[in-house]
Amino acid sequence: MKLCFATNNQHKLEEVQAMLGDSFILTTLKEIGCEEEIPETHDTIPENSYEKAEFVWNNYAVNCFADDSGLEIEALDGAPGVHSAYYAGPQRDADDNMDLVIKNMTGKDNFNARFVAVITLVLDGKFYQFDGEIKGKIILEKRGTYGFGYNPIFIPEGHNRTFAEMTMEEKGGLSHRARAFAKLEEFLKNYTI
Repeated sequence: MKLCFATNNQHKLEEVQAMLGDSFILTTLKEIGCEEEIPETHDTIPENSYEKAEFVWNNYAVNCFADDSGLEIEALDGAPGVHSAYYAGPQRDADDNMDLVIKNMTGKDNFNARFVAVITLVLDGKFYQFDGEIKGKIILEKRGTYGFGYNPIFIPEGHNRTFAEMTMEEKGGLSHRARAFAKLEEFLKNYTI
């Protein structure tokens, strides 16, 4: 099955292709001719995910899926949340974002956090959503070189290494995105037109 993954993030694309395997051929926004920035105008992760998939379907009539995800930290009242990508500003710089989290967490005693992901799939005009989450803790130093985003400061529950200290294969079975994509993959395997 051929699907467009509504992202310009090469890291996400590689991670998802590895998760879904050879059963699915992923095309990019660039490959379908979408050069513009897809809007994310809502205050929740599910709404932004839906908006991105809807944009691709309405403008390109291509079966696709979009994800939106975020890091929610209890001590910061759920921030950065839906604003995770640009928490420290419009430059969307992962180091700046992590530095701001570390600064805002200094002096706090609750380090509980979770990553959440919501995938919106549109097939022939019908919309479906799948979610996933992973609970863990924030640390106040960056550790590891794998992955992207907030991975160097997030330790998943039951582990003592950050996501950035885990290989893609190790992280693959744990992450919020992997859990949401497992639901998507299961749905697609059983989907009949």
